[in-house]
Amino acid sequence: MDLLMYKGKPLVRQDNTIYYGNMNEKYVAMIQIADYTEKNGMKLPSKLLVQLALTDPEIRMRDKIVKKTEKTTLYDAIEIAAIWLERSLKQ
Repeated sequence: MDLLMYKGKPLVRQDNTIYYGNMNEKYVAMIQIADYTEKNGMKLPSKLLVQLALTDPEIRMRDKIVKKTEKTTLYDAIEIAAIWLERSLKQ
């Protein structure tokens, strides 16, 4: 199966959540699409919740979230996710 890649990391969508990164690494970014707007007959994400999370299965979900923010465009959400992920994985 070929995955959509962005800056060398996989992007996988499940329902309204986009996972960015490799689940085998220490961190992964999650982008949840909370709201849509219609523009030129297309349904576009307009409220996105971005979270950087630890992938350790031993940690409770609420304790996994390291950073979070809200963005209004998919591009902005993916860019901040990429920046956070890159910086966190370097540490």
